[in-house]
Formats: sequence, structure tokens, C-alpha cells
Amino acid sequence: MNLIKANGYKDLSRKAANVISAQVILKPNSVLGLATGSSPIGTYEQLIEWYQKGDVDFSKVTSVNLDEYWGISPENPQSYRYFMNQHFFSHVNINPLNTNVPNGLANDPEEECIRYEKLIADLGGIDLQLLGIGHNGHIGFNEPDVSFEKTTHVVELDETTRQANARFFQSLEEVPDKAITMGIRSIMQSKKILLIANGPDKQDIIQKALFGPVTPELPASILQFHPDVTVVYSFE
Repeated sequence: MNLIKANGYKDLSRKAANVISAQVILKPNSVLGLATGSSPIGTYEQLIEWYQKGDVDFSKVTSVNLDEYWGISPENPQSYRYFMNQHFFSHVNINPLNTNVPNGLANDPEEECIRYEKLIADLGGIDLQLLGIGHNGHIGFNEPDVSFEKTTHVVELDETTRQANARFFQSLEEVPDKAITMGIRSIMQSKKILLIANGPDKQDIIQKALFGPVTPELPASILQFHPDVTVVYSFE
């Protein structure tokens, strides 16, 4: 495990973007696993800046996002598809047909999970997976549980997760209570993992996840078993 300390959020974003851009430069047709939320916004902004300068080319990249709220349209400003379009896809030269996010409006959520898992397999797996970490240790929307969910699945969102995400909605009541998310095995089969954590409120959960016991009660702890994890963090 490679731990990289950053001096504040801007430095964290630059260091994380450097890992992603290096992956794309070395393998232009990389499959990138991408994440949403407040933590990676700066990383995407840095990648956009480097793309605009001609330093990185996303034309051959394929992306697969970790998760999506269940029951929300891709056009909804709170959907993760909308987030990715706004914060990244629309600003670089990635082919929109090569960007993949779970369909939160699929007729059959279980079939959508099977489809998404097959999509990842058909792509040959994920070369680099970007992750954030929740205050309860969730990665993707894999919430604390009594066992590790292996593959893409529908999850009931923990109340702490809904409260943390309520700042993006008009009220807590509007926050969906379900989501589709890649499972732990889906994530762990990625060739490389990049975990970013920002702010003093993430220090305790990072300490427990990376150096405490491996348990499904703290999903991110499973990353201790992955052979190629880079953690970029700033607790300022």
C-alpha cells in the first residue's frame, strides 16, 4: 500500500489526478473506474486542465462508475450520471458511448446488476478504480454489513450516508434510500485502486480502514488485501 500525504485539498487533487493521468498515458485505452461525491471534484478539475493543455488524451478511455441512485433519472441534477457529465465527461474528449453508469431507472434492478457486472467483465476488468470513503467506511455504496457483498447489487443506504448526501438535495426526505453499486469483489478485481480522503473528519475512518481489523462492518478495510492500492490523503 502506497500512502501519499497531501498538503490540503488542492494538492490532494493534483496528486490523485497525476496517478490517473499516468495510467492513461501509459495505457491510452484504459478502463477507469470512477467515483462521485465532493472528494473527487478537484481531481476531475485537474484532469480537465491537463486535457485542455494537451497533456492527457481520453479519446480511447472507457469508464465505469461505481454506483447510481435507484429511481433517479440520468437527467436529474442529483443523479451520478448528471454529476459525471457536469464535472468531467463534458469537458474532455472521452467518447460518451464509452462512459458507463448503472441505470437507476432500469425495469428490473436485479437484471441491471447482472448486466453491469457482465459489462465490467467484457471490458476485461478495471485498470484503475478511483474510490472515496464514507464516514462509516463505505466504498461505492457498500455499506457496513455482516458479510461482504461480492458483485454489483442493490443496496439500502445507511442513514448516515443519506444524511451525508442530504447537502446535495433540498431535504433529507428527497435523498433516495436505495442505490445500485459495484460489489466488493468487483472493486477488488481492479488492477489498481486509488483511494482519496480529505478533511480532518476522515482521519479516524482511514486509520481504522487501513490499519484495523478487516471486517464487513467497515467495508473499506478489505482494501488491505489488495496488492496495488495508493491512498492520497489530507487531514487538514
